Amino acid sequence: MDSVNAPAISSPERATLLEKGWAAMPETYRMPVIAPSLAEARAWCKQLAESHYENFHVASWFLPQKLRPHFHAVYAYCRVSDDLGDETGNREQSLALLDQWSDELDACYAGQARHPVFVALAETIRLCNIPKAPFADLLTAFKQDQTKTRFHDMDEVLDYCRYSANPVGRLVLYMCGYSDEERFRLSDFTCTALQLANFWQDVASDYLERDRIYLPQDAMARFGVSELTIAEGKSTPEFRALLADQVAYARELFEAGIPLIGMVDSELAVDLDLFSRGGLEILRAIEKRDYDVLSARPAISKVTKLSLALRAVTGKLLPGLRLKTRSGASAA
Repeated sequence: MDSVNAPAISSPERATLLEKGWAAMPETYRMPVIAPSLAEARAWCKQLAESHYENFHVASWFLPQKLRPHFHAVYAYCRVSDDLGDETGNREQSLALLDQWSDELDACYAGQARHPVFVALAETIRLCNIPKAPFADLLTAFKQDQTKTRFHDMDEVLDYCRYSANPVGRLVLYMCGYSDEERFRLSDFTCTALQLANFWQDVASDYLERDRIYLPQDAMARFGVSELTIAEGKSTPEFRALLADQVAYARELFEAGIPLIGMVDSELAVDLDLFSRGGLEILRAIEKRDYDVLSARPAISKVTKLSLALRAVTGKLLPGLRLKTRSGASAA
């Protein structure tokens, strides 16, 4: 993956960038003078997780009670990290904030956590025996977002997903007591597929709002699609063919990851099934629009969301229920 080539800045300049960067963030995000207690930190993370993102709140219904504080802490880390990278509107400020956040991650592992996210995370790290790598990898992706907006080929896109998406699945497995390479491998398939599904759903907004194109440049050239097509918002036959190809690849990754559902306990299996099927529904929504994601964003209907939630509830209430893969094979 390309390194982040940020110019060296002096301490006074960095302090100014940090001051302006934190000013662009919600006040609650800022570094406290005094570190909160564990109870206060967990309450902070819970509030952020359950109010900021609807899908996470729904998913948290199916988590064992003892794991919820850990999921809240990890989600809060991911949420704040993402916002530090995307919400300032200034590349230099974002990079300075992410560098400081990385320093705080180091301090957390050194037993010197200050921010509520890291106070809560430190306990999760200790109890779940989580290494620093997946947390650091996420920051690598958020830093890369500041400097890389185009991807030459699918290998570059997948390399980005390795840092932006796959660490999340691995963190979930660590929290649930799994740390073997085979489960990590299958989780990576699912997480990358989810990332790609979101990319293909958001081609227009990624370009217009963030000047990012995740569609591989070589594939665009192969199908005869230029950036002008995306800029003009015209889903030409060539663009539809390109997106159909990318959707098919994402579906293959979802299928490759489905066996993981049968390799974890029933409660985690419910969540994995919910998110895998949710990602596949995004792909189906794109297909229903005949791959036109430029004139309007494909969305999952409320009826479909309710169906997915009800299915998950059924799996939670009946843990012996066998979850079915799309091919019809069962996964306990």
